[in-house]
Amino acid sequence: MFRRREAVPFSFVAESDRFRSNVTPPPTARATVPELLGRSLVGLTVVAGLVGSLLLGLPALDAEQSAGHDKQSTASQGR
Repeated sequence: MFRRREAVPFSFVAESDRFRSNVTPPPTARATVPELLGRSLVGLTVVAGLVGSLLLGLPALDAEQSAGHDKQSTASQGR
């Protein structure tokens, strides 16, 4: 590795935070109706997926269901 030969003057670095550009950025474009509908549809899909997974997952987390695994099946009763 080699160092840069020309040093950056300290005054330039100190003044860089005060620099203001005279170029204004372009105005932000407003979202169109199809874009808003698409965003809301994606949001509703995500929320519906989370609610559906919660509704389908709750029976597996039920404490009464886990106690039912101790019972033997009817096929093993004859032994």
